[in-house]
Amino acid sequence: MSKLDESAIIKIFQRGLGNKGFVAEDVEVFPAGKSKMVVKVDTLVQSTDIPPKMSLADAARKSIVACISDFASKGIKPEFGIISVNLPKSVSRSKINEIARGLRDASREFHVKILGGDTNEGLEFVFHACIFGKTDKIVARKGASAGDVVFVTGPFGYTGAGLRVLLYNAKGGKNFVRRAIKSVIRPKPALEFGLKCSKYFSSSMDSSDGLSTTLNEMSRQSNKKIIVDRIPTHEDLYDFAEKNKIDPVDLVFHGGEEYEFVFTAPKKFRTKVLQISSHLKTPVIEIGHIAKGNGVYVKRDEGFSKLKDLGWRHFRKDHSPE
Repeated sequence: MSKLDESAIIKIFQRGLGNKGFVAEDVEVFPAGKSKMVVKVDTLVQSTDIPPKMSLADAARKSIVACISDFASKGIKPEFGIISVNLPKSVSRSKINEIARGLRDASREFHVKILGGDTNEGLEFVFHACIFGKTDKIVARKGASAGDVVFVTGPFGYTGAGLRVLLYNAKGGKNFVRRAIKSVIRPKPALEFGLKCSKYFSSSMDSSDGLSTTLNEMSRQSNKKIIVDRIPTHEDLYDFAEKNKIDPVDLVFHGGEEYEFVFTAPKKFRTKVLQISSHLKTPVIEIGHIAKGNGVYVKRDEGFSKLKDLGWRHFRKDHSPE
């Protein structure tokens, strides 16, 4: 019997719940009177999601950030939250205070009111965040048209590098290592940019499962080809990759954990998007364009090559960084 991956497990749940026509999206939307409510849930588990050097305060904050990133990609203001925390029986008061501080800091940083939640006892720390907002319309993963420009908030590759430093003691320059570790420990989604700029987007998607996953999913849902002619990273990442004998493409496209997002926009809005980016001091990189066809193609020295979806999947054997 073949081992089930995350996608297969989700499909089993969907069939069991009768959601045969389910279309994957970053957030769930449902009617509530005259408004549409938006909700996102995410779970952060100690053994799989909390690397060395990450404090419990940062882990608690990151559990909320994971949801905020999806709201940012949809251009929706997060408003309320419910948090569940699983704690080892031996947890100390100081660790509880640390977790409370991380939740409080995230609540203040993103202006989300935490309404309550649940606590439970278990073998390890687990944080489960559920964030709510409301909207009239979201920017879907589908909707890109041929000729649209493809952008990312970014750059990419630093979290993949940071995880290799934290987990495998990879080496790099002092400033680079500091930046890479910070990208893992204290990610900062581009919420304000998403809120102010989403009206210009034709499609958008959170990229935390890996840029290759995001681009391929957007291509599939829009039934369009994505041409990437600029790899969204900086020269110091190439230096790190060369020093540690890592393919930089793996770091940029397959690393995951980047709480950034990918979006497309008609060419006529390119200048406006970049103006807002500059005003908010949010790094935005134009990486390519949309064309007729299918799949994602990346320009490298030897020409264009098809980009496989090798981003993060729970339960998959090949997702751990080497």
